[in-house]
Amino acid sequence: MSLNKVLLIGNVGKDPEVRHLEGGSVVARFSLATSERYKDKSGEFQEQTEWHNIVCWRSLAERTEKFVKKGSQLFIEGRIRSRSWEDKSGQPRYTVEIVADTLQILGKRQEEANTQQIQPNIQEIIPPDDGDLPF
Repeated sequence: MSLNKVLLIGNVGKDPEVRHLEGGSVVARFSLATSERYKDKSGEFQEQTEWHNIVCWRSLAERTEKFVKKGSQLFIEGRIRSRSWEDKSGQPRYTVEIVADTLQILGKRQEEANTQQIQPNIQEIIPPDDGDLPF
């Protein structure tokens, strides 16, 4: 048995790129930023942002095209997929994507939500001493 499941809450980095393919399929791609905030050893707050490549297909891509914009806060449930290809110059390329199964619009970033009071729930995480890191 195996499981490939991803749950993300983050903000859209730029408007989705939507393509209508032959045969009627639709695909939408965009980047999603998730941030982790923690206190470092000196007690200062630090923030680390991770960028995820999101891919939506068919009706989910159509809804993404209509409703998702740069700055939108989203909840995404999906799975990790890696793929490789050769670019135009013959160089191998590799990417990791999140293929979305469901997408829920939560709101916009606080800076852009003039009247909305929606903020992501940020947990404070205190990292272990460097000697305790598992990697």
